[in-house]
Amino acid sequence: MANLNKVLLIGNLTKDPELRYTPQGTPVVNLRLAVNRRYKDKSQEFKEEVCFITVVVWDKQAETVNQYLHKGSPVFIEGRLQSRSWEDNSGQKRNVIEVRAERVQFLGAGQGNKQALPPEEHLGEPSTETTETTWLDESEEKINEG
Repeated sequence: MANLNKVLLIGNLTKDPELRYTPQGTPVVNLRLAVNRRYKDKSQEFKEEVCFITVVVWDKQAETVNQYLHKGSPVFIEGRLQSRSWEDNSGQKRNVIEVRAERVQFLGAGQGNKQALPPEEHLGEPSTETTETTWLDESEEKINEG
């Protein structure tokens, strides 16, 4: 049987991106995304719950995200789940499941972004939509996730 690991999310950043560089110089940014779900409870009253998700973005895409997104920015993420393990300072083994972004789409361009979005020639084919969106694609896997 084939396996599938695909995640699609739309939400807002809960804080500014955190750009870092690996010892090899590869850019990586962590995004904290709030995804809201509205539903009716048993008494037919509307309720809302929020899921907070960590999204990891690599390479040139990480630098672009850091440059143009900020706390509150609406964003669409396409990616996959990725698990990671490490040992903390007290020797405890820790595990986390994060979303590794393959594509990031900026939503609501021009609504107070850190800077104006880059020219379209850097972002691929021009959009025919009436609202501006910007797609960034993960070009290749450069990091050994070992």
